[in-house]
Order: sequence, then C-alpha cells, then structure tokens
Amino acid sequence: MKRFGLALDLKDDPELIQEYEAFHREVWPDVLDSLGESGIRRMDIYRAGTRLFMVIETSDDFSLERKQALDQANPAVQRWETLMDTYQQRLPGTPEDQKWTVMDRVFEYVSE
Repeated sequence: MKRFGLALDLKDDPELIQEYEAFHREVWPDVLDSLGESGIRRMDIYRAGTRLFMVIETSDDFSLERKQALDQANPAVQRWETLMDTYQQRLPGTPEDQKWTVMDRVFEYVSE
C-alpha cells in the first residue's frame, strides 16, 4: 500500500464552500468507480477554512501519472473536474497540468 497527502484551496466564498461539500456528500458513481479502477483504495478529504487536505491510500502499483491519464480519458471525470474548478484554486507554485499539490511527508509515527 502507498499513501499520499495532497493539498488544494477552495475559493474564499462560504456559499461555494457549502456547494462543494454538498457535491462531496453525493459524489457521482462514475467518479467513484474511476477511483477504484485507478488503484485508490481509500480517500479522505479534510477542510480547514479554505484549505483542503486529501489523504489517499492506494495499491502498490498505483501511480499519479496513470491516474491522470485515466482521468483524461474518462468523460464523467472530466465533467466532474470542470465542475470542481468552480470551487477550487491551485496552491501557488502548482504546475498548470496539476490541480492538487502532492505534499512531502515530514513526520511519521507508527505504533507497534
């Protein structure tokens, strides 16, 4: 299993934030299917103000590049991502071809 932490900001508009959260209470089935097909086994998104933090746990053969290619070929995912662009904004320094910024792990604790 692999684990990734990613970050993104929401636009600073309380109404848009409420809409964004409402969409995530009922994510489209095709989008959920695409997550599993890409090798994502678990995904959690947390919010603090306008900052989003996503944790994904994946199969060992998962790659972010493969996920991006699968998303590009999936019309339902593309419609979802276009809709989510209404609410989201990239962190400064994020490459144009990415939305979420992959975070570097700076600490890990595992209990035996």
